[in-house]
Amino acid sequence: MKLGEPAQTVGDGGTGALEITPDTVVFTEEGGGETAVNGVFVVVTMKDKATGSVAADEPAPISGGGWKWMAADGEMVDAGGGNAFNVVMDKYNNADPVQPGAYQWRSQVFDLTPAQAKGGTLIYIDGEEKAHRWEMPSTDSGPSVAEVKKQLEF
Repeated sequence: MKLGEPAQTVGDGGTGALEITPDTVVFTEEGGGETAVNGVFVVVTMKDKATGSVAADEPAPISGGGWKWMAADGEMVDAGGGNAFNVVMDKYNNADPVQPGAYQWRSQVFDLTPAQAKGGTLIYIDGEEKAHRWEMPSTDSGPSVAEVKKQLEF
């Protein structure tokens, strides 16, 4: 899939359904008062919408789910590594289960080397351990670039 295309996913523990749409990607050396250890923060925002009749949430990495970046050479990098865990944006910092019919804006931040950040694949592992993939551009893209950059200012 491409940036902006939704995926129908299963919530954490197989409970509920989430439509997840990666919306915007921003590449920056600094954000939220932090500097990328490896050279580049890749910030991806997404809209999580509960489409079922029960609340749903993204699985945590500890359960084997969540977000990963696959570099062009195939190397897998988890979200939140390096200083990425400390990059927080108010609008995109939601982490509660999404209630039926509602949505939340969320984000994932990757601390990558410049080579890893030159395009790649965003991968999301859902509550049934199914992988959803989006090809990511290597430059700032999406409808909320300016807003994300403003949120990253410290």
